[in-house]
Amino acid sequence: MIVANNEHKAVLLNEAVDGLIQHADGVFIDGTFGRGGHSGKILQALSAKGRLLAIDKDIDAMTSVNAKTYLLDPRFEFERGSFARLQEFVEKRDLTGNVNGILLDLGVSSPQLDVAERGFSFMKDGPLDMRMDTASGESAAEWLAHVDELDLVKVLRDYGEEKFARKIAANIVAERDKNEILTTAQLATVISDVVKSREPGKHPATRSFQAIRIKVNNELGDLEAVLEQSLEVLAEGGRLVVISFHSLEDRIVKRFMRKASKGDVAPRKLPLPLDAKGPTLKTMGKAIKASSAELAGNVRSRSAVLRIAEKL
Repeated sequence: MIVANNEHKAVLLNEAVDGLIQHADGVFIDGTFGRGGHSGKILQALSAKGRLLAIDKDIDAMTSVNAKTYLLDPRFEFERGSFARLQEFVEKRDLTGNVNGILLDLGVSSPQLDVAERGFSFMKDGPLDMRMDTASGESAAEWLAHVDELDLVKVLRDYGEEKFARKIAANIVAERDKNEILTTAQLATVISDVVKSREPGKHPATRSFQAIRIKVNNELGDLEAVLEQSLEVLAEGGRLVVISFHSLEDRIVKRFMRKASKGDVAPRKLPLPLDAKGPTLKTMGKAIKASSAELAGNVRSRSAVLRIAEKL
């Protein structure tokens, strides 16, 4: 039996895998492999006939100890890329409409935060990168070097829910006119200079770093894409299991599942059109949060929200 190296603690591990797997012989997708915590648990729950496809855009995920170990298991495959390419990866294997479960563990992983060179954390000084896929797209430093001030305000407000967005954006633009902003410590200082008050226990740069990371990685756009594709990919009775870590993600997931569970709704006082679609998903119970025992052992789980839906 494959045994995971669980130095990185997967959040809501048992709840997610229990909600995901209804048939041990099925085909499953871990859309956010990370360091393989959820994938390891899924493999342990599958029979010899089961299959697991893992997806991750981070090259460090693909080269991790667990990924290399799991690839020795004939039931396991790995695709490097965004989960926004879900349908492409599934069609490649002729599995469209035959997937029994999809798991998405959203946001940035602890290993990404812990490595200063990745540039995700204001707690560790390093190059201001923030890309989950370091082989493509603009880094945070490159984007900040040219972004229009009003566009930056919008990103900070929309993705960080930052009430000091205007002050922060103005200070970033003023600073970059004097010096390039190339490190996480530089950016954190520029933000802290104008954010003098913050919620207890939160660094002044928390919301801004979140917003810039989401923008650089197109996280919300990719999430909307994978949710829509899941409806085509899943088999009847297949499960969609999503773990969110902030309100923006959870709002998108909640609205998607709610809309899909209701189907098309007729405009007021008008009949449904002939091509209207009925419900395509059934939500499975209420949102699940970490237990007190998990909260005590894994601080990252405090904001996690797990939602499950089943394809009709």
